[in-house]
Amino acid sequence: MTRTGRPRSQQADEAILEATRQALVDLGWGGLTMSDVASRAGVAKTTLYRRWANKNELVVDAVAALFDELRLPDRGSLRADIEGVVLQFGRLLERPETKTALMAVVAESTGDEALRCRIREAIVDRQKHLVIAGRRHAQDRGELPPDDGADPSAEIDLIFDVIAGAVVHRVLVSGEPVDAAWAASLAALLLTGLAGTA
Repeated sequence: MTRTGRPRSQQADEAILEATRQALVDLGWGGLTMSDVASRAGVAKTTLYRRWANKNELVVDAVAALFDELRLPDRGSLRADIEGVVLQFGRLLERPETKTALMAVVAESTGDEALRCRIREAIVDRQKHLVIAGRRHAQDRGELPPDDGADPSAEIDLIFDVIAGAVVHRVLVSGEPVDAAWAASLAALLLTGLAGTA
């Protein structure tokens, strides 16, 4: 089947997403417009609308692209792997474009169920691969037992929620740094529970 129309340009997409994040830093959610993003990115406004139907979709994808930078390091143990991801996540959230974009889109989603669903699909669900990979590496190293046939999705969801929730609260709510000592304490809490951190 022959495809019609001009193919999407990855370079143009990246320029648009970067312009979106910078516009959020400069203007905030209320001031950001598709026209301003197009001007910053050096593309026609019609180019944006061919890719994103509205501002909500554009901003979520701009945030999601930042979270796609996260990688699971293989540092030789589950504890070290958790610490590595936590430190990466903390550094990512400390960047002005991430902080501003994430807080803006989450605040906007409180009254918009469709936007909340898009955040869940484009950001939350997409990043659960980090937990899945970390769990698999730990099983391969013998640190965790193999799956017993039960569906692990509820456990994966909980682990993701605990790690992401703790880091987001630490950086965006408390305004505290995610340093090596804090990452080690969070990893210890996850692996050994409250008794193991005493």
